[in-house]
Amino acid sequence: MEKKEALKSALKEVEAQEEELVHTVQQLLRIPSLTAQETEAQRFMESKYRTLGLEVDTFSADPEVIKRHPAYIKIPGTYEERPNVVGTLRGSEQFPSLILNGHVDVVSPEPLDQWTVNPWGGEIKDGKLYGRGSVDMKSGLIANLFALKAILDSGIKPKGTVILESVIEEEAGGSGGTLACFLKGYKASGMLIPEPTQMAVVVCHPGIKYFRVRVVGKTAHAALSHTGVNAIGKMNKIYDALVDLDKKRAAERHHPMMEQRAGRSCNLNIGTYSAGDWASTVAGMAKMECRVGFVPGEKGTEVMREVEETIHRAARKDPWLREHPPVIEWYGWDTEPWTQDEKDPFIQAFLKSSAPVLGKSPEIVGSTGGLDTRFGSYFDTPSFSFGPSGASYHGADEYVEIESVKTLTRVIAKFILDWCGCE
Repeated sequence: MEKKEALKSALKEVEAQEEELVHTVQQLLRIPSLTAQETEAQRFMESKYRTLGLEVDTFSADPEVIKRHPAYIKIPGTYEERPNVVGTLRGSEQFPSLILNGHVDVVSPEPLDQWTVNPWGGEIKDGKLYGRGSVDMKSGLIANLFALKAILDSGIKPKGTVILESVIEEEAGGSGGTLACFLKGYKASGMLIPEPTQMAVVVCHPGIKYFRVRVVGKTAHAALSHTGVNAIGKMNKIYDALVDLDKKRAAERHHPMMEQRAGRSCNLNIGTYSAGDWASTVAGMAKMECRVGFVPGEKGTEVMREVEETIHRAARKDPWLREHPPVIEWYGWDTEPWTQDEKDPFIQAFLKSSAPVLGKSPEIVGSTGGLDTRFGSYFDTPSFSFGPSGASYHGADEYVEIESVKTLTRVIAKFILDWCGCE
């Protein structure tokens, strides 16, 4: 079969399987898979990979191996019963190979009362498929599967090796997922991750760091609250200072690719705020957990210093905080900015391959969120993200546009054959 006919046959098979594609995304959406609770969803993916006849490797990350890597991000808990699933279609080493990666873990849908649909229901309305993980990124994960499935079902085999990866923990940094796969030896000529990008090619993302701030007060009975020092009010001074720092950084730090879609290059977010432990007691402690993003050209150490100086400057203005300074702890996500050369042959090949399906060459943009694509740079693997359209990821009523998932699957199927060749 000539390549042109092979492509036509594969794309026709994608179209024939569209209903099954959407149904499979719904099935996966109905399996809650919060970070650290991915097991059931991974068993589902394992069964799908085995059905395709792939060589399947189901394994959990080895903490002793991954913690030695410079990209390692420590998280609480264990990797036991939290497998990654890798399905390999072996090809000739004489032809380019391809990793199609996606994460199965999702963030919490709380608060549930903000949803108008069941976050685990996979409901379809007006061409949109709703649910936690619908766009970030279970639809992309299933698009990878069906792109290869359509090729094989049409009787075609890629010449180069194709590796499907369903990984854990991306939402918490990816060390036990994509990094663990690379360290186990799964490498290729390039890696595509269909994160939600609104059908654009993402080739850079910011540096990211997490930090905690703790403030102590002085407890007292509520009836004598005037004798205590409320940690909530003291922490509010730190909160206001960090909000001002976020505005300042947004005005001063710019990266054109990141601002194309987000309208901003970097953010400082205060994600959690907890204080006190009893309504009838003056709060004796308060804690905030935050995330700061920073642009290419900035160093993580510089950003840490800026954050710490802002907090200490605010504390010095308050007599209590001068005597009882806030405690700052850096933890969790810790990565420098990542940039992929858009002129790399892998990126250029995708632009050329996808244009006929999309009707135009996709836009090249940056992301203001962290991505597992960054791990490719440690293993000489050019990487990028290209994924479906949707909205409200990490928010209420998350959805993916169904037509974009179908288009994505066609794009990936064509790229497999263009990049790896076909028999």
